[in-house]
Amino acid sequence: MGILKVLLRYTLPVFVVLFGIGGCFFLFQSRPESAQKPPKPPAALVETAKAVKQPVTFRVQSQGSVSPRTQTTLIPEVSGEIVEVSPQFISGGFFSKGDVLVKIDPSNYETALKRANAAVKRAETQVATENALAGYAAQDWQRLRSLNATNTPASDLTLRKPQLAEALAGLESAEADREKAMRDLTRTIIRAPYDGMVREKRADIGQFVTSGTQLAQTFATDFAEVRLPLTQNDLRYLDIPRTISDEPLDVILRAEIGGQNIEWAAQVVRSEGVFDETRRVLYVVAQVNDPYSNESENREPLRVGTFVTAEVTGLDAGKLFVIPRSSLSRGTTLWVVDEQSKIYPQTLNIVRSDRQFAYVSDGIEEGMTYCLTPPNQPLPGMMVRMDG
Repeated sequence: MGILKVLLRYTLPVFVVLFGIGGCFFLFQSRPESAQKPPKPPAALVETAKAVKQPVTFRVQSQGSVSPRTQTTLIPEVSGEIVEVSPQFISGGFFSKGDVLVKIDPSNYETALKRANAAVKRAETQVATENALAGYAAQDWQRLRSLNATNTPASDLTLRKPQLAEALAGLESAEADREKAMRDLTRTIIRAPYDGMVREKRADIGQFVTSGTQLAQTFATDFAEVRLPLTQNDLRYLDIPRTISDEPLDVILRAEIGGQNIEWAAQVVRSEGVFDETRRVLYVVAQVNDPYSNESENREPLRVGTFVTAEVTGLDAGKLFVIPRSSLSRGTTLWVVDEQSKIYPQTLNIVRSDRQFAYVSDGIEEGMTYCLTPPNQPLPGMMVRMDG
């Protein structure tokens, strides 16, 4: 009995463990086969839009700097000391047409005018004297004729015609000198030729100036101009006015001033007519009315020298699809989404493209859904999830 108890004590746990292992092996071998399903590839999330035709008017982008249409270098026609200047005769000062900007000492020219007046009076006296003498000479000749003292015709010298002509010529010369003296006196006052602004002041009170001395650089503020370069390709989409009488093109000028984007309305009124040989561009001129807002205080002034971007209104293109350029792959391929949310490439016929959009005539149909941003490494038939 003692041996049996010892055997049972040590062998029974072994049999239990072996029995458990065998049962587990049996259960593992008799398990049902599990169905193997391949995992679905993940669908890319894309942002989409509908293709819709819309009326398109082509717009051409350009840029340039603002310059005055009319600018002048003020130069005196007489010499003398500057004795007075206008308070507006400063750099940046505005003036109106006819305003007195500069006065030159007129004393010498007033004296010259007095002398010219005196010379005219002397010449008038001389003409009156010669007229009287010519009349007396004619009377004397007629008296001689009546006495039969001579039968020959009277000569011009006998009738004092040369002396009278000389007196009349002297009067004309004196009057011309007086007119010049009056003009010189008038020119001592320099007036503004137009409504404008002083760009640069170059002379001041107390300075002696001569004829030809530059007093200031000024420009008119009625209009400003912007020279806009256009390429040969740009000209396909514009109807550039050939003469001043042609219909101008509307332009929007833009510039960032003080952290704000400001716009001004302008018009292309003419082209310069020749291509720049270096840059191979044609310059057209956009004109801005009242750039310094003298007539409209609520508008930001467009100052001379401002660098602006321009958007020129071009030809009417009819109805086209307007597709963002970021939506295209390789320039002309657009990925469209079908009803099963699968994508397929479409090759587009692009009429024109600019920095933001491609203008498409065909290659897609009205109402098609397309990817605004193509997925990474797209494949035809790939499943996508549409945003929203």
